[in-house]
Amino acid sequence: MNILIVEDEKRLSDALVQILKEQKNSVDAVYNGTDGLYYALNANYDVMILDIMLPKIDGFTVVKRMRENHNATPVLLLTAKYDIADKVKGLDCGADDYLTKPFSSAELLARIRALSRRRGDVILEILAFSDIKLNTSTNTLSCHNREIHLGHKELEIMKILMRNLGVITTKEVLINKVWGHDSNADDNNVEVYISFLRKKLTFLKSTTTIDTVRKYGYKFGHKNDK
Repeated sequence: MNILIVEDEKRLSDALVQILKEQKNSVDAVYNGTDGLYYALNANYDVMILDIMLPKIDGFTVVKRMRENHNATPVLLLTAKYDIADKVKGLDCGADDYLTKPFSSAELLARIRALSRRRGDVILEILAFSDIKLNTSTNTLSCHNREIHLGHKELEIMKILMRNLGVITTKEVLINKVWGHDSNADDNNVEVYISFLRKKLTFLKSTTTIDTVRKYGYKFGHKNDK
């Protein structure tokens, strides 16, 4: 599974990462609500573990904005509070389950497995914008009557760009999400794959474009928007 952890207590976050990776999961960890929301909206996760008390924006706001953006990733709220009202508020905001600190690793893993089983009914397989469609289950990009296959990294980059329409996506974000935090990938790797994607959009005769924003990153949109 691909899991996102949003927890500002570094020791707890590191412990969760270790537990989940030992179970062969892919894990991303961020430490404030703003980053958590950004990651949640710009990548595919099977489950999100979200603390309520976070810097910048709290967990309630994060999950509420996710649902407003039609992001259906199952959310497990972590809270140190025993107040029933907080748990009710979290569920009303759109969270799927909650776990009160401290908790056992066995209970955590069981709840994650339960949440991941619910994911099957809400996975979005088709992303569409302007004249193109991206099928994330077949790794194909199509435009009218043309279709082309995307490699794994091309697919992941395209998903991020299409879910971030009109907004600059930095090279750092692409490296972290596509290659991973611990990889040796650099800006050149990103530029190569962006070049591949541009050639494929040209082959499809699409009116969409991946624009370079100097010193920042890339913006995906429509040629007529320039």
